[in-house]
Amino acid sequence: MAFSRLAFATALMALLIGPATTQGGAALAEDGKTDIIGSSGQNKHHALSLVGEPRYPADFAHFSFVNPNAPKGGLVRLPSIGSFDSLNPVLYRGERAPGIGLVNESLMSDSIDEPSTAYGLIAEWVSYPEDYSSVTFKLRDEARWHDGKPITPEDVIYSLEVNKAANPRMGLYYKNVTHCEKTGDNEVTFYFDTKGNRELPMIMGQLIILPKHFWTGTDANGDARDPLKTTMEPPLGSGAYRVKTMQPGRSISFERVDDYWGKDLPVNVGKWNFDEIRFDTYRDMTVAFESFKAGNLDYWTETSSKNWAMAYDFPAVKDGEVKREEITLNRGMPMQAFVLNLRRPQFQDRRVRQALNLAFDFEWANKNLFYGQYERVGSYFQNTELAAPAALPAGRELEILETVRGEVPEEVFTTVYTNPTNKDQMEMRNNLREAVKVLREAGWQVKDGALTNAETGQTMTIEFLLVSPLFERIVQPYIRNLDRLGIKSTIRLVDSAQYTRRLNKFDYDIIVGNFAQSQSPGNEQRDFWGSEAADREGSTNLIGIKDEAIDKLIDRVIFAKDRKELVAATRALDRVLLWNKFVVPQWFSPHSRIAFWNRYDQPERLPGLTPGFLQVWWYDSAKDKSLPKQADAS
Repeated sequence: MAFSRLAFATALMALLIGPATTQGGAALAEDGKTDIIGSSGQNKHHALSLVGEPRYPADFAHFSFVNPNAPKGGLVRLPSIGSFDSLNPVLYRGERAPGIGLVNESLMSDSIDEPSTAYGLIAEWVSYPEDYSSVTFKLRDEARWHDGKPITPEDVIYSLEVNKAANPRMGLYYKNVTHCEKTGDNEVTFYFDTKGNRELPMIMGQLIILPKHFWTGTDANGDARDPLKTTMEPPLGSGAYRVKTMQPGRSISFERVDDYWGKDLPVNVGKWNFDEIRFDTYRDMTVAFESFKAGNLDYWTETSSKNWAMAYDFPAVKDGEVKREEITLNRGMPMQAFVLNLRRPQFQDRRVRQALNLAFDFEWANKNLFYGQYERVGSYFQNTELAAPAALPAGRELEILETVRGEVPEEVFTTVYTNPTNKDQMEMRNNLREAVKVLREAGWQVKDGALTNAETGQTMTIEFLLVSPLFERIVQPYIRNLDRLGIKSTIRLVDSAQYTRRLNKFDYDIIVGNFAQSQSPGNEQRDFWGSEAADREGSTNLIGIKDEAIDKLIDRVIFAKDRKELVAATRALDRVLLWNKFVVPQWFSPHSRIAFWNRYDQPERLPGLTPGFLQVWWYDSAKDKSLPKQADAS
């Protein structure tokens, strides 16, 4: 689960450091590499993979995509959109400081070159029984907090309790975890209330570990700390970085920990090379980009196709001082879409949702606004084997779908899902006519220029809630088409803090959502689409889906016994989600577009899932000396 709640506003941060963990998975590979047989009779693993055997053996020295001799040093200045009011690394309330995930660690470290694969970090090894009813982690004896105290099983037990209480999404994600206890010398075991869920060992390895002695202690004023409240006190962590300085409303800086306990671990060799990482706050992306052009920011991830095509003609690019790269990533693409809130009565009829998709002219937008850089999203699992094929369901997928026949749209069995297309104005007019037809069938008709419900007299009004002004130019043409249907639409642009509050409380008609998926979907699907999450404040069920058939398909995904079953179950879920027309799909690009001032180097081969800037690039002092000195905006 890597959903970007602030669309463009937080997209950069997600690409740079992501969440502290990347969640998702369904089944441990049966051929996952085994180290030894423990005294309990369980296999001990140095790594876990949900899609095949881990690439690296137990005795690997470092990842192949790093430069093990990369020098340490330098400052990196990055943008953060909006302010922040909390340094709490796990609490969902408040505006969490950018980069705070650099401070804390998890039991295992996700590979950024292999999908759904993790290697031991705080944990030396992991083991689990054949029925997946529990999982045990052996903590490294050398693992330390920044104050020098050891990381203990008590810290892990405490962290589970806090993570579940501090974040409703984590409460659902760890739903099947009954308890955690110390079961040996520096060992801890998580117990589950279900068997056969082969994802659970992986997701417990992703648990953010907190220092119990810090969070149950008192601050400099003698006040008791509370992990369930926002705080601006720098947290104690165990990661490669700690908070250095902070100017609320302006910036936060992290310094590399010289005596970081894990710096020589194979998962960290060649990584975390910058001495200092600073995030400067800006009110919007436009202002931030101007600061990048002026040399006050060092690295930029371009999310605007217009900017990529038109905005890089400034002198530093022409002189080679700013480099641009378009990196092809080997990963699935998220379902980015206009998300319709089914908690609003006007969206509860599938035919209304169909009409809204018919009114969106992607082809025009791609040609006139995006310079032909995008493709239309056609799956919740785009560009992966998990996407429903462009053919009627067959084989095991069909068998799974038969279990919910009569509970899902009949088109699931009879018609291949495709988005409407608008090759020319005539086709657009035809789609609008079709939209009028389905709206009429749903009981809506135009009266006095307004689309009106024939039964209730309610007029159709829609508010698009946005956090980035960049999206206004995209929504405006869409609004014009909706107006032709009699739908009165408006745009409300809010700051990131208000946007987050409204998302947490589901206070919106339509937003821009981005449902990022791993290649091994699992428990996080409950939070995306599950009925239990629909009314839970802060969940990622932004659509508000409450559907028993979808709940059944989610369980099929979670409890898939092997990869083949997982693929079939996920395709079935994808097909049902698409035919319910919960969203108006937008677009994707398989490339990551980046720009940076030419004072950095990168490995010969970048990791396949991300450009890995913060993780594996490094500062080059010789290159820096050749650049003109810029004023520091600190």
